[in-house]
Amino acid sequence: MRHLARLWRRSIQLRVVSSTVALSSLFIGLTGWALSADIAESLATSRQASAAAEVRLAITAAQSALDSTVDEAPAAQSQVLNALVDSVTDIDGDARVYELVLEGPLGAVDVPVRSSVALKLGSIPSDLRRTVIGNDGTYTAFSSMATTTSDDYYPAVVVGSRLRAPRTGDTYALFYLFSMQDQAETLTLVRQALAFGGAAAILMVGGIAFLVSRQVLSPVRTARRIAEQYAKGELEVRAAVHGEDDIARLNLSFNAMAASLQSQITRLEQLSELQQRFVSDVSHELRTPLTTVQMAGSLLFESRDQFDPVTARSAELLKTELDRFEDLLGDLLVLSRFDAEAAELDVEPVDLLALVKTAITDRALDGSDVRIVGSTEPAVVEADRGRIERVLRNLLTNAKRYSGSDRIEVELAEFEDRVSIAVRDFGIGMSATEVEHVFDRFWRADPARTEGGTGLGLAIARGDVELHGGSLRVWSRAGEGTEFILTLPWSPNSAGPEPEPVLRSVFA
Repeated sequence: MRHLARLWRRSIQLRVVSSTVALSSLFIGLTGWALSADIAESLATSRQASAAAEVRLAITAAQSALDSTVDEAPAAQSQVLNALVDSVTDIDGDARVYELVLEGPLGAVDVPVRSSVALKLGSIPSDLRRTVIGNDGTYTAFSSMATTTSDDYYPAVVVGSRLRAPRTGDTYALFYLFSMQDQAETLTLVRQALAFGGAAAILMVGGIAFLVSRQVLSPVRTARRIAEQYAKGELEVRAAVHGEDDIARLNLSFNAMAASLQSQITRLEQLSELQQRFVSDVSHELRTPLTTVQMAGSLLFESRDQFDPVTARSAELLKTELDRFEDLLGDLLVLSRFDAEAAELDVEPVDLLALVKTAITDRALDGSDVRIVGSTEPAVVEADRGRIERVLRNLLTNAKRYSGSDRIEVELAEFEDRVSIAVRDFGIGMSATEVEHVFDRFWRADPARTEGGTGLGLAIARGDVELHGGSLRVWSRAGEGTEFILTLPWSPNSAGPEPEPVLRSVFA
């Protein structure tokens, strides 16, 4: 059932063909039912009319026969009526048009009943019997007729009328039962023909819907496959163009779009390569003059006590900005390696708990209340020690420098194939908009701030973590604090999709 449901959701052709067949079946079924009902009614009405006409003639003849016995003995009347029933009985069964039932004289305690054949009780409707006994005229009704020698019922038209004996005044009821078996067989044949014709029509409509939908959807499927190839970066693929119809124009548009995308992507790749090369080259080229300037700046800084206050302050500012410049160049070099996909890991067994304990002893955290909470068991993973230590120091120094809180918590937890480390502060926090940009390059929560880091630390941290196949996520609440959760797999070689954190953020 799941496979069928998935196929139904994914296949337009299946839905089109199924809907067409279902609607066609409904229409053909309703039409067949209406035709069948109309034909059945026409056959029944025709048979009823012909039976009533035939009975009127027979009743007139029977009444005439009774009238001719006026001067005869009463027994002669019974003989006339018995002879009427016997005349029907003597006819061969296949040639017999109707069965005849005679009841009377009416009004007796035990009314005699004579019949051309032994019929089962109920073959003559009770409503018709009461109507005929109580009224003059000819009346008809539909019924199911069966003999006592058979269990098979078949439809019949029952026509009844009264006769009156002129000599004695006795009344008799005559009931003529006309079989409608031929009409029933005809109706069965008609219904079978409608059923087979309807089934053939449904199959034909389904086949036509399949062919038409296939003709329409085949180019669409081809376009989908080409679009999937474009999504994989195979922009050199082109759709075949046949004719001048809408599908051909669609393929032409696809080809034009692919050519445009290929041109734009090639241009962007060239620009990106040029930018990466420029950043890398500039960073390297600036190293040598920066080293020279730093040496000179260091000499001036060390000799600042010999200068006047303005010159001494200038030496201090020069040393600070040169240090920032060196950090910026280092960060740009790291990012250029990420962009060029040239960054490599120096993997070794690393105890993350020991790494955390080392990181929290950094002098940059002096004056802060840094606590390790949660598990205190060693958690060893395969990782690049230097990169993970850089990530932890960056998270801890950011919490110290920008949160406005001296309280920092570090929590470690492991589960099956991964380990998570949470670094949380309880300071000013960030808004949802700020959280969205926290890993952007050169982004600062306070644009007016010009002192401090380069704005590249978290971008580098995320790059280091992703290089390990891990994840680095952030949660924050304004006025309550911020939490970063670093999650690493046991080994970079076993990394699959981005791992989910083992810990649940207190700010989630």
